[in-house]
Amino acid sequence: MNRILWADDEIHLLKPYIIYLQEKGYDVTPANNGQDAIDLCAEQRFDIVFLDENMPGLSGLEALQEIKEMHPTLPVVMITKSEEEHIMEQAIGQKIADYLIKPVNPSQILLCLKKHIHQREIVEEHTNTTYRQEFSDITYMIDTANTIEEWMAIERTLTRWEIELENVDSAMHEMLRMQREQANAKYAKFIAKNYEEWFAPDGQRPLMSPDLMKNTIFPLLDAGEKVFFVVIDNFRYDQWKVIQPLLSEWFTVKEEQMYTSILPTATQYARNAIFAGLMPLQIQEMYPNLWIDEDEEESKNNNEEALIQTQLDRFRKRYDYTYYKVNESDFCEKITKQFKSLKTPLNVVIINFIDMLSHSRTDSKMMRELANDDAAYRSLTLSWFKHSPTAEMFRRIAALGYKVVLTTDHGTTRVDNAVQIIGDKNTNTNLRYKVGKALNCNNKNTFEIKRPKQVGLPCPNVSSSYIFCSNSDFFAYPNNFNHYAQFYRNTFQHGGISMEEMLIPLITLEPK
Repeated sequence: MNRILWADDEIHLLKPYIIYLQEKGYDVTPANNGQDAIDLCAEQRFDIVFLDENMPGLSGLEALQEIKEMHPTLPVVMITKSEEEHIMEQAIGQKIADYLIKPVNPSQILLCLKKHIHQREIVEEHTNTTYRQEFSDITYMIDTANTIEEWMAIERTLTRWEIELENVDSAMHEMLRMQREQANAKYAKFIAKNYEEWFAPDGQRPLMSPDLMKNTIFPLLDAGEKVFFVVIDNFRYDQWKVIQPLLSEWFTVKEEQMYTSILPTATQYARNAIFAGLMPLQIQEMYPNLWIDEDEEESKNNNEEALIQTQLDRFRKRYDYTYYKVNESDFCEKITKQFKSLKTPLNVVIINFIDMLSHSRTDSKMMRELANDDAAYRSLTLSWFKHSPTAEMFRRIAALGYKVVLTTDHGTTRVDNAVQIIGDKNTNTNLRYKVGKALNCNNKNTFEIKRPKQVGLPCPNVSSSYIFCSNSDFFAYPNNFNHYAQFYRNTFQHGGISMEEMLIPLITLEPK
């Protein structure tokens, strides 16, 4: 039974209200002054307090302060005859749960109780019911999806439900997890069927990594807009949705799209393709000094600034631009200060925090505990954005009047199933894709590209092929298989085929 404390110096006049609430199943304890209310709160447990603002002796506001010191999370509803603004502000400043003006009626009181005591179970029941009603519709969407746009709609829908259900103790979590697995399995088959056709001479590929700047950045610049092109590495659609409310303080979302990352969904390929406006094979052939092969020890994304220039030159764009790569908070603060005198029309910012979070979660036992599932991974992303200099960077960009195109090179997915693969010593180390000679994997969920050049990928050797994991699989070699299977289980990886890795946010933000 929920317990209510109601303090009012005319409590005897409220007897009908108390009887009404008792008939509704509430236990109501009356008090006729502020001090009694404080004493009762010290002695007993209550679920909510109704507190008259204008009582003789200790005022409602004074009682409120002491009650909140004892029980910071206890909801207190202030009831008053006064509508003076300064009284309302004082009460709100002391974190009241609600504010009612006398005379109140029983339905107002009941609404307050539902809002502040029963909200969680009401929301949970409504959320569960609504998801159950949509479940069959989502299943139908998954079973019939035949275009990349339909798969993007599925990703949006599943993400919306994952975020809504994570805040309630829902029996639907397992159903949604299974639906996500079903969707990724069907999506992998869709990619296996269509990916190579997209790159055929008469193929109609969707918007992909090499098309990004030509289709989103150049039109804005040509229209005279000032643009920040912000690329957050490893940034999934669900992570965008959790930071969107924070960005809404400074920006309006002019357009929310998705685009499709090329395979492999890895920085070396996808991000270089974005900045060059070319597929990796074209980069290797046209600018061999700017392409780093898999077997080279040099960092695979050292030439991004030069690749941007090659794309501007090819499209005869004479725009000045700046380029920043943010790996540390201190550097983010430093470049943000430089924005004061910024006049260049195009400014490219690479933010690597989420990529570092993904890798550190793999290597650190503590980070595994902090991000033990997708909901926790989203929560860490939100906490980082809220408390890092990145938020201040976006605020400063908005103040300067720049539009922002916010995106990523690829997403990431949580893996839990090791798949055996055999390859030679020169095979790359990524867990979600392999490139090399004589690759041997009998898993039916893999996708192999035997003619890499036909899909714009470099071919280290004549007989090299690429093979990709899908679903929640990851590759491990037979040597020490069990050790690596256990070590990498439930880590976040990228490079392979999943909606989380390939269907990624492309957001245009307009400063308020």
